[in-house]
Amino acid sequence: MNRRTTQLRKLLNSKKSITIVGAHDAISAKLVEEAGFDGVWVSSFGTSAAQKCMPDANVLTMTESLQAASDINQAVSIPVIADCDNGYGNAVNVIRVVKEFEKAGIAGISIEDNPFPKRCSLYPGDGRDLVSIEEMAGRIRAGKKAQTDPDFFIIARTEAFIAGLGIEEALKRANAYADAGADAILIHSKAKSADEVKKFTTMWKRDVPLVAVPTKYGSVTSDELESMGYRIIIFANQPLRASIKAMQETLAILKQKRFPDAANDKIVTLEEVFRLVGQKQMDEIQKEFISSAEEVPTTAVILAAGYEKDLMPLVADRPKTMLEIKGKSILERQISGLKNSGVGRVAVVRGYQSQKINIPNVQYFENERFQDTYILHSLFCAEKVMEGPLLVIYGDILFDDSIITKLLKAQGDIRLVVDRAWRDHYFGNGNGGKAIPKGSELVVTSSMHANNQRFMSPEEPDQITQIGLQRIDTDKATGEFVGIAYFSKKGVQILKEVYHQALKRHASGPFQEAGSIEKASLADIIQEIIDLGHKVNSVDIYKGWLEIDTFEDYKRAWEKVH
Repeated sequence: MNRRTTQLRKLLNSKKSITIVGAHDAISAKLVEEAGFDGVWVSSFGTSAAQKCMPDANVLTMTESLQAASDINQAVSIPVIADCDNGYGNAVNVIRVVKEFEKAGIAGISIEDNPFPKRCSLYPGDGRDLVSIEEMAGRIRAGKKAQTDPDFFIIARTEAFIAGLGIEEALKRANAYADAGADAILIHSKAKSADEVKKFTTMWKRDVPLVAVPTKYGSVTSDELESMGYRIIIFANQPLRASIKAMQETLAILKQKRFPDAANDKIVTLEEVFRLVGQKQMDEIQKEFISSAEEVPTTAVILAAGYEKDLMPLVADRPKTMLEIKGKSILERQISGLKNSGVGRVAVVRGYQSQKINIPNVQYFENERFQDTYILHSLFCAEKVMEGPLLVIYGDILFDDSIITKLLKAQGDIRLVVDRAWRDHYFGNGNGGKAIPKGSELVVTSSMHANNQRFMSPEEPDQITQIGLQRIDTDKATGEFVGIAYFSKKGVQILKEVYHQALKRHASGPFQEAGSIEKASLADIIQEIIDLGHKVNSVDIYKGWLEIDTFEDYKRAWEKVH
């Protein structure tokens, strides 16, 4: 196995210098690696600030620093060097530091000649004391004796320039630390130019490599430092400082604008976070080792992209799904009903007035072409979550929780909720035989139940043979599709295969009842599935739902909903 310690040694054996960058947590380390740097620096400055929001003054224990370095090391595949301050004490402490950090897989550590407790080298103020050369050399000898991996790397850092002791003292200390066995010498400086670190290299006669940290003299390039003789260049804390600035700017926007999307140009997408943390790899592991369908949670996709001009002016400033009915929007009521039935994973496809749909703990997908497309296109905007069991729900319906529960318990890979009482609604008491709304999706089932009798479900599920907006004679219709469908894992595969085949076969011209596949409804793809010989089962209900298509529907919802 290629250890990180060996990786670091190989890098240093090359002719080029190496550049490593500071990370304050695992995800910033991942970004350092993806940016192409040679290694990660875990500084006490960054760890103290990011992990505890505390100054860099030996406030964190060795155990806390080790945990931070270990978390970072596990997130990347490049070498990690940990800033271990002054070794957290004397030579006895250093022995434990080396053993613990080596055990954690860290490639190397840096130890400085500051006393314990330390004070950050870059903090304001000039006066400071350093430990004696003998004490620091003892720390290095103890650390080298304690290591078991011959490639483990110990950097000795001298603060002679920071303490104002001059170049002669810096050279004296560096030579003593090299004699004690240090694998590299870090020459620290907080001067605004690189003059003193450059002068040091002209007087350094040893083969022991030098390390520079150009935080204060930040205009000097890595190439320039390499030409001076530095083999390791550390950009110690720029990612931490960048993240603070980015968060400050984002928070200011959120405070001012009062809605999350206002900060979208300042932040990465959720999908980018998912990628960085390995969500795809986790899903692949689940697919490989968790085969039971029951162990995969059901996802509900609510289709709420459309614009309904018949509901103006109610929807002038919001999509239909966000219309309030007695204190709760349609969408909030749908999500609540799903959760009551055990469905906690919800995705919503947005389109018209999408910024107004912003309920927490919901995954969102955008149908940016909502004006030119229809329900089927909206559904496949969320294809990314169409993997396991799937519920598809129109964004403009209200339903009893019991309907979802019944649907989930029913049989069949593809199931549609069908209202057998549809005739009562359109032709029943006091309705005067009013016209069936143009968007009603009627169905014909294999049992052909009597039109005017209430229906009792048989033991075997009834199969849907026809579904559509115009194709079905009302005299033959046995129910109305209410806009709620279920697809098992196999059912989802059928749905996706049929859809993608239809995209090729019907790239131009009509598709089922629709003028084009982009204008197709869910009923169109269901009929295509039926025509190809797949079974689609009817899950029968007798009322218990309401579609809001018109102002009259909205008024009726206020009357009926509690």
